[in-house]
Amino acid sequence: MKDTPAEELATHILSEAIRRAGIPGESVDDVIFAESLYGGGDLARYAAAAMGLTQVPGQAVNRHCAGGLTAVGNAAGSIRSGMDRVVVAGGVHSFSTGPALTWRVPGTDETQRRIPPTFPYTAEATDDTSVSVGWNLAVKYGLTREQMDAWAVRSHERAIAAIDAGVFDDEITPLKVTRPDGSVVEFAIDEHPRRDTSLAKAAALKPLHPEIDAFSITAANSSGMNDAAAALTLTSSSYAAEQGLQPLGTIRAWGAIGVDPKYTGDGGIVSIPLVLKRAGISLSDVALWEINEAFASVPVAACQELGIDDGKVNIFGSGCSLGHPIAASGARMLTTLTHGLRRRGGGIGVAAMCAGGGQGGAVVVEV
Repeated sequence: MKDTPAEELATHILSEAIRRAGIPGESVDDVIFAESLYGGGDLARYAAAAMGLTQVPGQAVNRHCAGGLTAVGNAAGSIRSGMDRVVVAGGVHSFSTGPALTWRVPGTDETQRRIPPTFPYTAEATDDTSVSVGWNLAVKYGLTREQMDAWAVRSHERAIAAIDAGVFDDEITPLKVTRPDGSVVEFAIDEHPRRDTSLAKAAALKPLHPEIDAFSITAANSSGMNDAAAALTLTSSSYAAEQGLQPLGTIRAWGAIGVDPKYTGDGGIVSIPLVLKRAGISLSDVALWEINEAFASVPVAACQELGIDDGKVNIFGSGCSLGHPIAASGARMLTTLTHGLRRRGGGIGVAAMCAGGGQGGAVVVEV
């Protein structure tokens, strides 16, 4: 999808989310899409207008990696407060077509390419996420490269097994993509999971920062940079009953939290107790977990520190295998989590992730 702009992804996923929900477009009160590093537009409003839903506003939210979860939380809050009845929420990200931002260097007439910072950079908390997210967390919790590589390889194995079993078929909406030669193909299967991944191949990769002693973060135990969009249609229980709709699940709680940017990966850990408390549940009540693999160190540390059974975490793969389209990942995780809970007959699930700048977010869903 390298030549498919985010606006097209947003319009496609909004249209499909409304269609699959069986809801008239004119019933939608708002569209909330997360976006990150995409130049300051409003993809949600663009998609609504492109569909002819000119009466439907659109809201862009940015909490970087956790933006999709925040969009769902904002939608749930608006519905629970009685302000809205139907909101489509999710996230859209296109690394391939993201704009290159420039700014004028203060005190000069020179312009430079620049990514606006989310926090004040220091020697230990930099804009290099392999350090501030992956490596610093591994050091803090005493994680070995072998632990992280093993998690990443298993992530690929789980993702490939899920693809082969058709697990994602109900979650994916195929997209027709026009190639440079003018031919049109249907894109319907995630291309990032690797069938040939092995512990030996992972161990052979060089660390991303060989100049740092014992640096253990590699391309293998890091997430991919991907293009994607994901969305969920949320309604009030009264609207669903009036329309004869059968909800797939219920949003029980949501939340976001800040952490020291030096340990940004902690955001995916400390956000979990926050939402468990808000939902009035404990770890033992959770049947399935989605803890984003921005780097494998995040779910490994979360399981180690919180006592989570890793057999219940990312059972169909995550960032290391499926990839991490920043603003879309949270909504993708919630979608996969909801369908996974339905396959097992119901239960409670938690989606959690760290986010750029020393943040984290999580959502509790019940099926």
